[in-house]
Amino acid sequence: MSVKVRFAPSPTGVLHIGSVRTALFNWLFARHNNGKFCLRIEDTDKLRSTDENTELIFKILEWLKIDWDGEPVIQSSRIERHKEVAHDLVKYGKAYYCYCSPEELAFKKDECLKKGLPYKYDGKCRNLTEPIPGINPVIRLKANTSGDTSVNDMVQGAVTVNNSQMDDLILLRSDGTPTYMLSVVVDDHDMGITHVIRGDDHLTNTFRQIQIFEACGWDVPTFGHIPLIYGPDGTKLSKRHGAASAIDYMQLGYLPEAIANYLLRLGWSHGDDEIISREDAVKWFDFANVGKSPSRFDIAKLQNLNGRYIRERDNESLFEYMLPFFKYELTDIHKDRILKGLNGLKDRAKTIVELVNSAMIYVQSPTSYDEKCKKYQTELHKSLLKDIATKLESGEFACHEDTLCNQVRAYADSKGVKLVEIAQAMRSALCGCLTSPSVFEIVAILGVKETIQRFNRYQSELLA
Repeated sequence: MSVKVRFAPSPTGVLHIGSVRTALFNWLFARHNNGKFCLRIEDTDKLRSTDENTELIFKILEWLKIDWDGEPVIQSSRIERHKEVAHDLVKYGKAYYCYCSPEELAFKKDECLKKGLPYKYDGKCRNLTEPIPGINPVIRLKANTSGDTSVNDMVQGAVTVNNSQMDDLILLRSDGTPTYMLSVVVDDHDMGITHVIRGDDHLTNTFRQIQIFEACGWDVPTFGHIPLIYGPDGTKLSKRHGAASAIDYMQLGYLPEAIANYLLRLGWSHGDDEIISREDAVKWFDFANVGKSPSRFDIAKLQNLNGRYIRERDNESLFEYMLPFFKYELTDIHKDRILKGLNGLKDRAKTIVELVNSAMIYVQSPTSYDEKCKKYQTELHKSLLKDIATKLESGEFACHEDTLCNQVRAYADSKGVKLVEIAQAMRSALCGCLTSPSVFEIVAILGVKETIQRFNRYQSELLA
């Protein structure tokens, strides 16, 4: 059987990082089986759905290189088809018109709550033979209330629910709009979806949807319900744990390949492999290695993984990825300096934002100085910086990393000071902080003129 799966996000909010993992698992399953991965935008909630959120869904999937087959299906464009199915089910005795008012149903629900009983519709209108004039009815499924409904889930295994627990769910509201339950089933059937892969919070919906499939006489797809992603405290991942939406991670400077690799390993494994290429992921992915337990999102692990991917990227492509994060218009000189300095910068960065912030040493003079720099703002340090500037300007000191390091080391010995004293004073002047790549590398990249200008500014503004 050929495989056809779908990712069906709702544009009522920004795309959650857990939904991105669902998309990734669907995509990998399809590509592993030479199948189709379809995208469906479930936008029937017109009050909360926005075009902006729809565009963000496209943007995130494209960023992660999760490509879809064919044109996206827009669920709201298929409402007439959903209505048609609901009325057909009434016609063939699989559904019925219900005239119960919202007030009547609310009263019955309240009575059940008072008695500590679970509420379900009592089927009052199930056997009506004549319409009640003056009332716009809903359409309810005539659910099978005897026996069991079972699903042989790809992740959860065999799960069974007694049909006595299910009621006659609404398929079409009194205003003529279809419910989520009906729309999803009709769309999955019409799109030829063979496997429905989604979060395990949808598992309870599955038994109701199976009854709709069966009432329509349609083949039931194979289901796979993935455990949710939890925060470090064991609760469902949300904003209070930090970033929760996919766009947050893009804006914080995580590389798409790092996000995909990390999400892949949240709930799926291949031996002890941690760094997994897209090609290997497609080759290896199957549901036998998807766990049943929720995964915990560990931001420190993601940062470490992202740092590794940053280090492995070539400097040209890394620079292109960094460009949108700069708040300044870069010149060719800036680009040349940054490219020369990236090897020293990217060893320390865990996100692109961190990398861009550290790369600013090659874009502009420090606009402020860290408190720790005060230790290197004495008259002694002022004198040392002045000597080094003079020697650089005269050519006595070379503007070359290794040579300059040796020359400054010899100069420090002649002055009876430690090399670190001079290096930190230079670093303070050049970077405005005490953490950076080799200060001699920075001088070699900035050049003599820029180095002296920064030394002079540092001394005139802070040491005068």
